[in-house]
Amino acid sequence: MSAPTGITVSPELTQAFSHAVDSQAVRFLKISIRNESLVLDDSIPPSGTLEQDFDKLGSLLEDNVPAYILVRMDEPPSQFLPVFYVPDTAKVRDKMLYAATRNNLTKALGSTHFNDSLFATSKDDVTLSAYKRHKAHLAAPQPMSAREKEVAEIKAAERAAGGAGYEANREKRSHLGDRVGFQWSEETDEAVRSLEGSDDSRLIVLTVDAPSETIHVLSNAECTVDQLASSIPPDQPSYGFFAWPRSNQRDIVYIYSCPSSSPVKHRMLYSSGARAMFHTAKNLLGVASLLERKIETSDPTELTEDYLKLELGLTDDQSSGAGTTQPVQAEDKKAFARPKGPGRRR
Repeated sequence: MSAPTGITVSPELTQAFSHAVDSQAVRFLKISIRNESLVLDDSIPPSGTLEQDFDKLGSLLEDNVPAYILVRMDEPPSQFLPVFYVPDTAKVRDKMLYAATRNNLTKALGSTHFNDSLFATSKDDVTLSAYKRHKAHLAAPQPMSAREKEVAEIKAAERAAGGAGYEANREKRSHLGDRVGFQWSEETDEAVRSLEGSDDSRLIVLTVDAPSETIHVLSNAECTVDQLASSIPPDQPSYGFFAWPRSNQRDIVYIYSCPSSSPVKHRMLYSSGARAMFHTAKNLLGVASLLERKIETSDPTELTEDYLKLELGLTDDQSSGAGTTQPVQAEDKKAFARPKGPGRRR
């Protein structure tokens, strides 16, 4: 995820890029950030085809210094491949700055000239063989969970049986919908769906594998509401689904935990997928099981029973004996007290 940095493209870079597009006499444009501006560092003409030139890209880079390289394609020659080179050994501030500015570059120069991108953390990531692996990965079919494979097979069978029946039943059959956000491992898919078919008090904690942006199960165990606070990781962000038996019913509560002590990069990553995580689980479990209101916390130790009830707006109606939930009345919450102003000076 990137954020606006206020860094703009210099007029010289804009002019050089326009010349490169029109003349087709440039293979590489090296760009750096200096004095709050994106500036052109070097311009290299082609000496052969893209494959013949690609391995020369590494010679433009330094081991510890981030940079952007725009690589002109052979077909069509008006297209460029932006290479975002941010080495692991670079300074933390530089890494964050270059990561947050890359969208500024492509938008300012014209997004239509860029239909792909390559991210590199070392010179080994900018070789011809690495680029070919990147292209092969993009062309490969995306992995599917067992449930997604089942849905795909149903759709294929419906298409084979006739278009009208397929179109009529498409929404009904595909209860998962189109997933957005991170990829789910098959283990994750099965763990979350299993919550609906049991009646115990259970917590599933999910984490993100950053390089592959895939969701994995960190823990899946029985957990009472009193054990909840100590079962959420205190030093790293996580997504949790807590199956909570109360009276004669069992709610599933979504908990997004993002401790303030965790690394900034992790907090940004998890924040970007929190909403998609909830909606994917909602499609899996159904509206009746997963509560619409969500818990967000930066301190897992505050996750007590009273805290959950207050945040979710729920209370047990013990007198009915039916285990129904009622909204917490306004008087149950402590009213906000306006602080007193400073005393009058004598």
